[in-house]
Amino acid sequence: MNIVFKWITVKSMAYLRKEKETVEIDYSLKKVWTAIPKVLTSLEWNIEEIDDAAHHVNAKTKAAFMSWGSTLLIDALSVGKNTTRVSVVAETPVTTITSMVDFGRTRQRIGLFFTELAKQLAR
Repeated sequence: MNIVFKWITVKSMAYLRKEKETVEIDYSLKKVWTAIPKVLTSLEWNIEEIDDAAHHVNAKTKAAFMSWGSTLLIDALSVGKNTTRVSVVAETPVTTITSMVDFGRTRQRIGLFFTELAKQLAR
């Protein structure tokens, strides 16, 4: 009697879940730009690239159980003497398996960033 085992490989399709939010804040660009690295440090997210001239930051969040870390692209732009526009794009790689567990986490990370930014600016 011959027994044949067939190994079936299940491949998960990976894709990026992308979220974007833009907020105008009633603080100067200088104050907001100074606060952004403090926010990322407070949240224990890694700054991968920072461009002080363009007011652009590329940061990476920590991975969580059953989810990947997100990449955040943060841009600040002065739209007035005391008004700054902050735009955050978050991209999180997900698979067909982790997408159900990860649902909403990308948007939540953007919310965490803006909540912590508000705390830093209030100091």
